[in-house]
Amino acid sequence: MRGGVRRRGAAALAGAMVGAVLLATPGEAAVGPESGSVVEGGRAGTAPPDPAPGGPQRPYEPDVPGPANIDALSGEITRDGGTGKGVLVGFDRSSRAEPAGPPAAPRRFVFLFDRKLAFRPDAFPTCARKVAEAGGPEACPGDSQVGRGTSHLYPEGTADVYAFNTLHPNGTRGALVVIPANGTILELTWEKVTAPYRRLGYRWALDEIVPPSAVPPEQRVGTRRFELTWGATRRVGDRTVSFAWTSAQPGDGLRLGLWSEFVTGQVVLPQTRTELPPAAVRGARAS
Repeated sequence: MRGGVRRRGAAALAGAMVGAVLLATPGEAAVGPESGSVVEGGRAGTAPPDPAPGGPQRPYEPDVPGPANIDALSGEITRDGGTGKGVLVGFDRSSRAEPAGPPAAPRRFVFLFDRKLAFRPDAFPTCARKVAEAGGPEACPGDSQVGRGTSHLYPEGTADVYAFNTLHPNGTRGALVVIPANGTILELTWEKVTAPYRRLGYRWALDEIVPPSAVPPEQRVGTRRFELTWGATRRVGDRTVSFAWTSAQPGDGLRLGLWSEFVTGQVVLPQTRTELPPAAVRGARAS
């Protein structure tokens, strides 16, 4: 389990704060990249800083030789159909190796969310890792699923991806990403981002660690594409609750990012902007 040891530094307090309910109303509109000190990996030889250093610590592995990953990110934010402010937040990452071959395997991904996005993990049931390990996605409470996606394997093939709301044994809120096809279960924690990322317009992050395995890191293979959409709705009494919601207005630009670290030591930060679509008109016929 990764929840027992946390990265040191001034941001450690932020990690502890996320154990509380995420009810804060998102703030002002996101600002452009010129307002912060963060740069995309590879630009001027500068790696983007860790956005969530207060999160759990991955066991140390030395960097290994390997290809450079060329990553791109697109995103989509759509209405969840359950509440007026509820949304689905989609990440679509593609990766290729330079000069050729499979992409280097990841150590860690940090999903970065615009400050106008907020989440309600407290309003959804949780699924414990031991439950998912014993019975797969079907064993988790139905309303605990808060995401769905597809992993595109190298060189071909796909695998279904499921995300579940969870409460880690140390009391930290987070998620489980489950890929039944290869028995993978990854643990994520909710973290508040550091100041450089707040200046870019982010607030919350989901910090995902890919733990070491028996396979030597230079022999592990990354994915060529990974799609994951966060969001869900459920009924609580006589009302509907959204897992993800926004204070943005239709047409507002919302920023998404995916800080990524690989077994080669390479760090990249693909980012994207997407607009919030208009709310559905109540009673309108679907087209």
